[in-house]
Amino acid sequence: MSSNMECRSLLHGFDKGGLFDLGHPLLNRISESFVKAAGIGAVQAVAREAYFTASESTGGDTSSIPPEITGPKKNRFPDLRGETNRKSVEALVKSTGKESVQWGLAAGMYSGLTYGLKEARGVHDWKNSALAGAITGAALALTLEERSHEQVVQCAITGAAISTAANLLTGIF
Repeated sequence: MSSNMECRSLLHGFDKGGLFDLGHPLLNRISESFVKAAGIGAVQAVAREAYFTASESTGGDTSSIPPEITGPKKNRFPDLRGETNRKSVEALVKSTGKESVQWGLAAGMYSGLTYGLKEARGVHDWKNSALAGAITGAALALTLEERSHEQVVQCAITGAAISTAANLLTGIF
């Protein structure tokens, strides 16, 4: 055995600069963004449902919460109160998984687009962020069950605005 033999692993710790080494910076960035955002999405979905379940079970008043947050279209776990605990857990896992994948895909797509635009244009600026945000926002709108042309356009504009603002505000705070 040669002492110069390189031993590669797909997974790395945070101390080595990233979670993955897939052989190309673009793949590393997309996969790392996907995993991190999917985890955040799962925690957010479970925390939101725990809050609403606790509010409902204690007879809490949820009328002050805007309907766009509490409405059935806002990723509430529809079968959480199934016939059995098994059905409830299955519904929780299924819904959390779906939301995790959506968060992960959005983050991976945005991260990959900003990296690709930076490499293609040779500069990382607000224009890259705006375009990547618009494309990601439009793609995210396409995952909605009831989507319209207006929703796709609104999500593209919102994605562009948020990512541009984040880019321009980087380093100010």
